[in-house]
Amino acid sequence: MILRIRSRDGTDRITVPDPASATVGDLQRLIAARLTVPVPVQRLSLDASLLLPTAAASPPPLLSSNPSTPLSSLRLSNGSFVYLSYPPDARSSQPPPPKALSAAGSFGKKMTMDDLIARQIRVTRQENPLCAAASFDRDAANAFQLHVCEALAFAAKRAGFLYGRVDADTKEVFVDFIYEPPQIGSEDVVQLMRDAQEEARVDAIAEGLGMRRVGLVFTQAVGRKASETGEYTMSNREVLQAAELQAEGGIPEWVTAIVKLEVGDDGSGDVHFEAFQMSEICVKLFKDGVLETEIGDKDDPRLSKMRKEVVAGGKDTMEVDNDFFLVPVKISDHQGPLSTAFPIENRGNPVSMTALRSHLDRAKHLPFVKRISDFHLLLQLSVFLDIKADVPALTACVKNQSVVPEGYQLLIESLAGA
Repeated sequence: MILRIRSRDGTDRITVPDPASATVGDLQRLIAARLTVPVPVQRLSLDASLLLPTAAASPPPLLSSNPSTPLSSLRLSNGSFVYLSYPPDARSSQPPPPKALSAAGSFGKKMTMDDLIARQIRVTRQENPLCAAASFDRDAANAFQLHVCEALAFAAKRAGFLYGRVDADTKEVFVDFIYEPPQIGSEDVVQLMRDAQEEARVDAIAEGLGMRRVGLVFTQAVGRKASETGEYTMSNREVLQAAELQAEGGIPEWVTAIVKLEVGDDGSGDVHFEAFQMSEICVKLFKDGVLETEIGDKDDPRLSKMRKEVVAGGKDTMEVDNDFFLVPVKISDHQGPLSTAFPIENRGNPVSMTALRSHLDRAKHLPFVKRISDFHLLLQLSVFLDIKADVPALTACVKNQSVVPEGYQLLIESLAGA
């Protein structure tokens, strides 16, 4: 019987000589001999979720805790997948001794095996994120997921840029607002139709508030493309987009958040936020042009293609399991300094000045600075303000919660009445 052993380092085939009498312990010893993973650290399961980053918190049922359990008593047949998990660096490998090789027949300088190994691109797991944790403003996160749930029913992808602060001492990211750029979303792809002028206004507002762009958030549609090789956390298209934007982000603490709907056995759905960083090697592969950017409809979404051969899991390959590139980040929430009551940009219907009037009227019992302490309102106002003079002055009032000069109050009231 041939069993396919799937680990986070790839898939290997193990031949069980006598499946009728073989036990779980026999399978473990075959794995140890073939894959060089010691028996004591092996964790085997028939559930693919064993390989997901969430398995540490909620592990699936293991194959058997008793090595004497016969394989014939388990749901195994020829070609079955068995999922194998083990600690980082548990898989031993002994490289061959240096050996002189000719680079080009009788021409060119000679290279040793060590020289060739040094030239290989090695894809290894990054165990620790550069971001200690990510905390989301509750109102901002709720406004984002509520739109996706109620207006889109998780049928299409939606994305936004995360803005906030990075604690220089703890390396924790605090997300205080989400900017949603113009976009077109389908089940598997969200295409950002980026507006440079609008993004310049967003960045000016963020700078005035003492914030900056710190990450990306996107949703996963319930009907996204399935993989024949099992479940996956991020698709190849999502890995590519996340790596590109993390490379553009320019800070080591950049966070990528996923929002998805998980449906229970009783049909009820729960919305979950997860946070990751793309590993440093993933971003480097993108920057160096090794990560393939052309993705076909027939490509397995679980695997990212390379433009040149790399070494992953001790094997030469042109495809890398996306989980290799994900570094989980702890997630929490907080109440930030801004409200999220004003209509949010780029959601299909243009935001009119009537919305500004309604917003100001609803909050007229509050001090004027509190009434305008909303990123989405400030973005609407910024169209009519000087980005180098007025925006910094107005955002400074919001940041410090100081009195808004009368001239700006009259201007805003005037716009609301237009």
